[in-house]
Amino acid sequence: MSRALKAPATLADWLALPGEPRVELLRGALINRELTGPRHGRVMARLGSAVTRRFDRKPGGRWPGGWWIVVDVAVQFEEEVYLPDLAGWKRDRCPVFPSERPVATRPDWVCEILSPSNARTDRVEKLRTYHRCQVAHYWLIDPEEQTLTVLRYSPSGYVVALTASADEAVKAEPFAEMEFPLRNLFADEPLDDE
Repeated sequence: MSRALKAPATLADWLALPGEPRVELLRGALINRELTGPRHGRVMARLGSAVTRRFDRKPGGRWPGGWWIVVDVAVQFEEEVYLPDLAGWKRDRCPVFPSERPVATRPDWVCEILSPSNARTDRVEKLRTYHRCQVAHYWLIDPEEQTLTVLRYSPSGYVVALTASADEAVKAEPFAEMEFPLRNLFADEPLDDE
């Protein structure tokens, strides 16, 4: 379970942490984030591999490209710092790779993989912050239920653009150029050849 390291805390407190800590600044508290479990990590690796292969490159060529994609990076949202499982920036909006710590440029896509210790935070608190900061696309993946929920920003609140389960192949925005069999995220066997 995640535990508070310091409360109240500020961005200055987060910046003073040594090294690359797995710590979020959430609701004015420094929260130690657990390492991911095997299932969570596997889903993150498989999705990251599929998306980065096709999109984390300059546009043109065999794959669509046009994005910067990162896994498990610190991103600042207002006065909070989150560690989204995956995040992406469109290169036409963010032409230089966002390498500062924490990344201050708002991502265009965030994906959170739910686990028992973070599901409520991802579904409620982070969802509200991502919406307030106008993150265009927010994905929630539930490894236990083997589902994907794709949310699209609208000024009045996120709109559900897609819900899908493991037995479906989807074209999910903002990566609709890629059809992806969701079973590849959750199954024990190797990924399908692509």
